[in-house]
Amino acid sequence: MNKDEQPSGNPWLKSLMIWGGIFLALLLVVSLFSERGPAQGTQIRYSDFRDSVAEGSVREVQIGEDRITGTLKNDQPFSTTPVPNDTGLTELLQENGVEYSGAAPEQQSLLLIILLNSLPFLLILGIAFFALRQVQKGGGAGGAMGFGKSKAKLLTEKQGRVTFADVAGIDEAREELEEIVEFLKDPSRFSKLGGQIPKGALLVGSPGTGKTLLARAIAGEAGVPFFTISGSDFVEMFVGVGASRVRDMFEQAKKNAPCILFIDEIDAVGRSRGHGLGNSNDEREQTLNQLLVEMDGFEANEGIIIIAATNRPDVLDPALLRPGRFDRQVVVPVPDIDGREKILSVHMKKVPLAPDVNSRTIARGTPGFSGADLANLVNEAALLAARRNKRLVAMQEFEDAKDKVMMGSERRSMVMTEDEKKMTAYHEAGHALVSINEPASDPIHKATIIPRGRALGMVMRLPERDSYSYHRDKMHANLAVAMGGRVAEEIIFGHDKVSSGASSDIQYATDLARNMVTKWGMSDKLGPLQYEQTQEGYLGAGQTARTFAGAETNKLIDAEIKKLVEDAHVRANDVLREQEDKLHLLAQAMLEYETLTGDEIDQLLDSGKIDRPDQPSGPARPVSTGSLGVPKAGKRFSGDGATPQGA
Repeated sequence: MNKDEQPSGNPWLKSLMIWGGIFLALLLVVSLFSERGPAQGTQIRYSDFRDSVAEGSVREVQIGEDRITGTLKNDQPFSTTPVPNDTGLTELLQENGVEYSGAAPEQQSLLLIILLNSLPFLLILGIAFFALRQVQKGGGAGGAMGFGKSKAKLLTEKQGRVTFADVAGIDEAREELEEIVEFLKDPSRFSKLGGQIPKGALLVGSPGTGKTLLARAIAGEAGVPFFTISGSDFVEMFVGVGASRVRDMFEQAKKNAPCILFIDEIDAVGRSRGHGLGNSNDEREQTLNQLLVEMDGFEANEGIIIIAATNRPDVLDPALLRPGRFDRQVVVPVPDIDGREKILSVHMKKVPLAPDVNSRTIARGTPGFSGADLANLVNEAALLAARRNKRLVAMQEFEDAKDKVMMGSERRSMVMTEDEKKMTAYHEAGHALVSINEPASDPIHKATIIPRGRALGMVMRLPERDSYSYHRDKMHANLAVAMGGRVAEEIIFGHDKVSSGASSDIQYATDLARNMVTKWGMSDKLGPLQYEQTQEGYLGAGQTARTFAGAETNKLIDAEIKKLVEDAHVRANDVLREQEDKLHLLAQAMLEYETLTGDEIDQLLDSGKIDRPDQPSGPARPVSTGSLGVPKAGKRFSGDGATPQGA
């Protein structure tokens, strides 16, 4: 921190001194005014004073312009206010032998006169001085006139030092940023060969993958000033404020060069220009223009390295991504199984673990989890262990926490009728049985009819390894699995008793079929063409617009989507009608046990029984195909059933 940024003193002490001075000034004014108070003695009426003189009870008096004071013969002082133009008072005093004299006029204090006359001017000067200090201080967040000041904060070790040792699972991204840190520590190593360090690095990745954590690690490793700011801190309702803050931010950075400037969520200010209407977007574009000029304009910014993070690189302005501004884009991906194991090891250091905990097993069962998801998983496991009054976090807590994160919290307090529970069991059994008979489908991790989240039941499938692309046969398998629950209801309960529980399944199947037809070119009639794309700007994020299709093509697209879903319905129907006995067996097992693992489902379909060591009747017990007891009928719950993958 340079001398311009050092605080001039303790703000609390300065405020205390100011209020103390104001208090002393008030005491001084009160004491000065108290000197002008009435003279000591009993205040009497003027008529009583004349009567006392006539009675001969007054010894002496002092006559002033506006007050008469004196002493009675019993030594009691008194005072009174004279009546104007009473010319007979002196004669009355002489007749009664009262000693009298004139009182000198009261002299006001010179200090009091000066203070009274200068108080208005001192008040005006104080207000002006306070306003001037606020203007000079500015300070973005605190100054009255600090709208145009930067809100960038200087990160210090007191705020929690993070190093590259705390970053795991994203080795390639870490290596690219370690190069920047090495340049700041030893610039000659790179410059002697004519190389120049990139002026900027853009961290790109999904939410929770560790972009901000990487930036904090750079701050902890670099040993140079590290300024951090969010993209939303530039945006204001006042025109020109964002551009002013950009200029002030780079001025601060130049004073502290070499330094690192980190802009989080840069897409808030760096979106492509020309898509907005109104002053708010004009203000954002002015801010972006100023940022472009400061990053690489006529004036060089030597020693300032800019690092930004975003999960929406597709919406950034092309001028922001060109070499010279953000020279390199560092992709921070979702970790693979090895990365997840390393991330779990980092977070598990803070938790007392039981001997049976295996981070590799947990990593294998959490495909697609980001670093933030894994941190949340470890935290949930620790909370579960504390709730169960355990001293160590065991593997069971991690499994339960994984189910909670993936499928939602159990809602065991929900009371379902016997019919609803039976329909849910057959619905989930249909999903599971179709999944087992589809070779391209992912293996079943767990099936349950305990309500979780917004679902009445769920079949969770997990891939055997990390997947980076999906094939046509797997998509058709997912469509068939999605329709398995609806088909099971049709077979067992009939067409008129089909419930609304398959609404989320139908939505999933329709979205998947639409993507296959319009984006991935998996329709033989329409060919390998893109018919839909996500459009930013007026429609907003996540909305699509059919920009390549006419009316006839749209009809063909809808027909192909319908055909894919209906073919999946037929595939699921063929499987479940052929294996209806297994459908009954699996549904009755789910009614009896409520939750089954994938291995238990395979065991049940192979041998007709489930092997559980904790069963009261022994290690293996056949599943009854008769009617089983269920909770008493209670409040009816209307809502969606399970999705094919627990989403």
